[in-house]
Amino acid sequence: MWINNQSSLDDFILLGFPDRPWLETPFFVIFLVAYIFALLGNISIILVSHLDPQLDSPMYFFVSNLSLLDLCYTSSTVPQMLVNLQGPEKTISYGGCVAQLYIFLALGSTECILLAIMAFDRYAAICKPLHYPVIMNQRHCIHMATGTWISGFANSLVQSTFTVLTPRCGQRVIDHFFCEVPALLKLACTDTHVNEAELNVLGALLLLVPLTLILGTYVFIAQAVMRIRSAESRWKAFNTCASHLLVVSLFYLTAISMYVQPPSSYSHDRGKIMALFYGIVTPTLNPFIYTLRNKDVKAALRRALTKEFWVRTR
Repeated sequence: MWINNQSSLDDFILLGFPDRPWLETPFFVIFLVAYIFALLGNISIILVSHLDPQLDSPMYFFVSNLSLLDLCYTSSTVPQMLVNLQGPEKTISYGGCVAQLYIFLALGSTECILLAIMAFDRYAAICKPLHYPVIMNQRHCIHMATGTWISGFANSLVQSTFTVLTPRCGQRVIDHFFCEVPALLKLACTDTHVNEAELNVLGALLLLVPLTLILGTYVFIAQAVMRIRSAESRWKAFNTCASHLLVVSLFYLTAISMYVQPPSSYSHDRGKIMALFYGIVTPTLNPFIYTLRNKDVKAALRRALTKEFWVRTR
């Protein structure tokens, strides 16, 4: 067995895919490469958004917030997963598990709200262009971003506390890659209907409500875009929103399939794949989605590769 007998009884054991051990090496390589790309992509977005004066706008302020969030998101789980995939032990300490649960849930909750704020920014830019500088001034943007982060971490405090305090009767084997609410609730030795109800209510508030606002916002944006006479301007407006819509689709579809359902109906392998998708794949793809579809970001990255750019930023 790969479990060290000397490991603390307070440690949790993360199984991963125990019935498919041959997947460990391929997963290690895939996760490592994805993590490297996530680091490089998100750090690049953060740097050019803050250093390039041509990206000094509310849109890129929120994009850099999303990149910071994704950077922390992957860093809260992937390093521990890499250690467990290659090491003799598949364990995580009790404190490490609680911290991972809280941080991962906080960042996921924050992203739900941040994506809605980014949709509102696009709405203000396209539907209210004359009022945009007033609606999305620097002070308002900082307040919205701060409120988003505080709300996400406050939600995580509630959900993670409920989850951690659920009696487990000594059970410590988690059938997952990392510590997550649905997987931890499966360890409970008492009735978890209250926890499941709380999870579904908060999940609906943080997933379905922002998603509804995003979809409603894009209805107004689509109407405004169709009224634009210039085909070039219409395409530019569409292209500005396309990156955000793609990011929203990748994140929300997988997150809803995980959190807006009772953990008792939770399929282990499906849950693991969904968690890996929104926990690793989406944060890795986000910077490339914004880069490949955005001329301003691509131009800023090209400028960042020149010596003159770094001379000007000193």
